[in-house]
Amino acid sequence: MVDQALRSAHIDVTHLDAIAYTQGPGLLGSLLVGGSFAKSLALALDIPLIEVNHMQAHLLAHFIEQENMQTPDFPFIGVTLSGGHTQLVLVRDYFDMELLGTTLDDAIGEAFDKCGKVMGLSYPSGPAVDRLAKNGRPNRFQFPIPKVPGYDVSYSGLKTAFINFLHKNTQKQPNFIANNLEDLCASLQFTLIEVILKKIEQVVADTKIKNVVIGGGVSANSEIRRVLELKKNTSDWEVFIPPFEYTTDNAAMVAIVGALKFQQQQFGTLDAVADPRLKF
Repeated sequence: MVDQALRSAHIDVTHLDAIAYTQGPGLLGSLLVGGSFAKSLALALDIPLIEVNHMQAHLLAHFIEQENMQTPDFPFIGVTLSGGHTQLVLVRDYFDMELLGTTLDDAIGEAFDKCGKVMGLSYPSGPAVDRLAKNGRPNRFQFPIPKVPGYDVSYSGLKTAFINFLHKNTQKQPNFIANNLEDLCASLQFTLIEVILKKIEQVVADTKIKNVVIGGGVSANSEIRRVLELKKNTSDWEVFIPPFEYTTDNAAMVAIVGALKFQQQQFGTLDAVADPRLKF
């Protein structure tokens, strides 16, 4: 894979100035493989090694230089939405980030996937829910929005309520899901997004920071993109949504963090340990 990337870029290893790799958070097996390879390559080439925080990379992907891609000004409110994380972050500078709120249990992407799986959709189910929701009625079914203090969120209770709702209705009507699939997807998606949207609105109101930057796999969802774009017109927010290729985990977002750290001479060490629960 590395050989192919070098050939595609028309360079060879002698052109590399540093090696950036993901230290965490993430799946330990993947982190160990990537970290071991990065350390070996950096050691062999005698060039700096740079550790990258996966969640920082999702937000800093907005600083990749690309045509028609505007970069946000500091400070901004970063919102990372993925299968494993749901976070609200105050970003004062590239590496001055403060976690304001996070999920207390399930992440928004996990809730999308597990609820979709119960409806018989392919896993991961987020894209299928998004697609089916386009033709559904978001107010057809009502699901509870958890009341969580501060800027934290919770999706476990909503997920359970949705699954119990399906179980109850399929006992009465065996074809309930099939007959109402688009409305179920639209109602589920509306509620999942409403949970995080209310928290974003709360953070913006409290901090008076109207620059909102979204990142992570769920930022590819068309409805979350729509409601945030709407905020630009109705609430005078500056909203930054990444191109689709930078929403899911990708090498470019790790590279831009590496480049920014390289400029500041923030180099790592060979004894750095992979951390599946790495914090900011």
